[in-house]
Amino acid sequence: MSADTSDTATDDGVAEEAPSRAELAARIEELEESLAEATAADSGKKMSIIATKGTLDMAYPPLILASTAAAFGYDVTVFHTFWGLDILHEERSKNLKLSSVGNPNMPVPNVVGALPGMDRVTTSMMEKKIDDNDTATIEELIETSLDMGVEFQACQMTIELMGYDEDDFYDGVRTGVGAATAIQDMADADIQLLV
Repeated sequence: MSADTSDTATDDGVAEEAPSRAELAARIEELEESLAEATAADSGKKMSIIATKGTLDMAYPPLILASTAAAFGYDVTVFHTFWGLDILHEERSKNLKLSSVGNPNMPVPNVVGALPGMDRVTTSMMEKKIDDNDTATIEELIETSLDMGVEFQACQMTIELMGYDEDDFYDGVRTGVGAATAIQDMADADIQLLV
């Protein structure tokens, strides 16, 4: 009798037909595919970023890191709190400023940077540099990141504190997120960054 047609007995003595080699091979292939899918899902790397600052120069790091990590296959979450929430605010993100005081890399001394109107000057200088170098805008980086699957979270406490409306944020931003969710996300992440 060949292995393809043999019968086996069960515990109660009733004979069952053994699966054929083709059926066993198909089942093994199915199990290998399931295992590969489960392994791929479990082996995904995760990055969690906390964005706390809303100046023009501090808006770029979390967005560039998030989009780059997503391009490398990371599951990325960016939790925006306090002034970092302005990055996700559709109107405010278009008017982020660059402070000329306390920034050691600014081309003006602090005493000059403290003069009225200097933040406008330094912001204009930076915006010109961004434009001249064809660097992506904040809006473009947010849209690209969202398209790549980055999850942007808006801190609920900060939304209430600042009096923002949830409709003021870019489409795709997850609102109503609290610190407990952010902490759990960081605990599950392979990389945690505070920007």
